[in-house]
Amino acid sequence: MSFEFLGLSDKILSAVAAAGYTEPTPIQMQVIPSILMGRDVLGIAQTGTGKTAGFTLPMIDILAEGRAKARIPRSLILEPTRELAVQIEESFNKYGKNHKLRCALLIGGTSMEDQIKALNKSVDVLVATPGRLLDHFGRGNVMLNGIEILVIDEADRMLDMGFIPDVERIRKLILGKPQTLFFSATMPPPIKKLTDAFLDDPKSVEVSSPTRTAVTVEHHYVPAPRRDKIKILRKILEQAHVTSALIFCNRKRDVTTVYKAMQKFGLNARELHGDMEQSLRLEVLNLFKSGEVDYLIASDVAARGLDIKDVSHVINYDVPMVVEDYIHRIGRTGRAGKKGHAILLLDPRERDLMERIERGARCKILPLRDQRPEKKAPFEKQPPEDKKSSREKPPAQKPPTQKPAAQKPEFKKQPERTADKKKAPRRHPNGVQEMEDHQGPGLGGHVPAFLMQPSSGKKT
Repeated sequence: MSFEFLGLSDKILSAVAAAGYTEPTPIQMQVIPSILMGRDVLGIAQTGTGKTAGFTLPMIDILAEGRAKARIPRSLILEPTRELAVQIEESFNKYGKNHKLRCALLIGGTSMEDQIKALNKSVDVLVATPGRLLDHFGRGNVMLNGIEILVIDEADRMLDMGFIPDVERIRKLILGKPQTLFFSATMPPPIKKLTDAFLDDPKSVEVSSPTRTAVTVEHHYVPAPRRDKIKILRKILEQAHVTSALIFCNRKRDVTTVYKAMQKFGLNARELHGDMEQSLRLEVLNLFKSGEVDYLIASDVAARGLDIKDVSHVINYDVPMVVEDYIHRIGRTGRAGKKGHAILLLDPRERDLMERIERGARCKILPLRDQRPEKKAPFEKQPPEDKKSSREKPPAQKPPTQKPAAQKPEFKKQPERTADKKKAPRRHPNGVQEMEDHQGPGLGGHVPAFLMQPSSGKKT
């Protein structure tokens, strides 16, 4: 099916074609006609499914009729993070280029004066984070009595960040019953309660299980004690055919630690976390999107909803504490049908967390194997298949009556008697310790052999 069968106007179809899209995604096929008919919508979809275009395209067509007034926006889109809000504004500018709609952005970390000027020029589409919107409302800079369409995006993320009370307050400030479009990747009880209160006979759309990862992503882990994680991460980036990667840490301080280490190694990396100024965060994102930066070390502020194309790998420096965080992190790779890779650096103490993720995300996280195009053998060094038979022959060829072996002095067998003694860990010349003593119960195997190989000559 093409976009032409969804009821969109010719101007919208022209903008969609110019953006390079020919066929709608499953969620777009289901929600666009319903939105055009004026129905409330409840969409359950993981990131990367195209839901942003699913609501922006019909909204532009609906808002094309009518005019906005100063400080009284006609539609409101609530987003949990500044980055998501910026992305929504970009989508409206891209798809609405054939229309004369005004879009304003109200987020923290940017000039209040510039935002007030935008509101004074009249706004058709207002994209905002809850806190900054309530700040403007309290100062009398914006009124919400003219909202015709309300969009609540990434509702479960709103819940995680503690924004639900603000969302409820904003809904009470909106007069009447606007057409409400509600999107969430998961549906915990508090979100279900919210949808019951906000939506009127909604069109419910669920394009995939909210606790299942994309089938285009391969999941792997590498045994990595915490003290060795930075060294192992470096080896993965250098030798596992990683063209671009998002590297997620659970804590902001670890983001900075890993970033400084990457700088020391001479790798093209930047950091992204919530303590950075908004202008710098946007600059870093744009550098990564354009390919000027190869590796982005981030906290979960970058995990939700960001549309970053051609990310070959998502690397979890830490195992996420929550299953949903793992799903949204790896949602940055394997998008639009492309193959993606998720790699977990697994400390033995995090084994239980990984097993919980496997159950909750319905995926199997396997040991990392060699994916480099120049080699077909696995990382773990194994003899070629054509020599397999030759390995089995020597025992059979040994003469059964050979006496010298039996007559050897008894001290020759000492290696067998000392086999149970604990071996001292071996260290590679580059300083990476093999993990024979750190793999922990059930991890299986040592660190892949490719991590023990010399560096590729990159600056250290």
